[in-house]
Amino acid sequence: MTAYLFDPPAVTTVPVEGRAEVFPVRRILCVGRNYAAHRREMGGDDRDPPFFFAKPADAIVPPGHDAAYPPKTSNLHHEIELVVALKGGGKDVPVEKALDLVFGYAVGVDMTRRDLQNAAKDKGQPWDASKGFDASAPISAIKAWTGPAPQGRIALSVNGQVKQDATVADMIWAVDEIIAEASKLWTLAPGDLIYTGTPEGVGPLVHGDTVTGEVEGVGALSFKVV
Repeated sequence: MTAYLFDPPAVTTVPVEGRAEVFPVRRILCVGRNYAAHRREMGGDDRDPPFFFAKPADAIVPPGHDAAYPPKTSNLHHEIELVVALKGGGKDVPVEKALDLVFGYAVGVDMTRRDLQNAAKDKGQPWDASKGFDASAPISAIKAWTGPAPQGRIALSVNGQVKQDATVADMIWAVDEIIAEASKLWTLAPGDLIYTGTPEGVGPLVHGDTVTGEVEGVGALSFKVV
């Protein structure tokens, strides 16, 4: 029996809609600039292969919980995203087999310290501090899913005012392509979450803001910035 120096951290979990079982999170991968209008918004206009960054599993903010405003930033941004929850894994997964790995989908928000991200870009430094901080990954319950990936409306409001409004079908790289590309870089496994990118309209959040987001057919989330 393994003896630990201290109690290991609890497994991060996300509820599953209509199920008693919860989804154990292994890791979080995120796709950058996956909507053409957002890519232009952030200063680019091309269709390069998807690029990825990561958040730790404990960045998750489960449904019904608020998100703490992080330290060391004065420019916290919201980014609404479709989240893919994997039930299978592997490496070098063919694109035509990629959707077989999907357990379901959720609504997520990639919280970003934009000022830290911009400073890191200017210096050619990693994005970890701007993307992978505590409470940087709010998420809804996961909805089990079979068949083609969601294609409908994706939207986010702050204090009742719509800030982001697009369709998932606007993604440059589709869900199956994202999974296949990710599997070339990592060996995917059950419990992996993939935040698939955000449409245009990203913007700042301040203390006290109420954020609501939805993906048509998948679900909705709501949280307060505290």
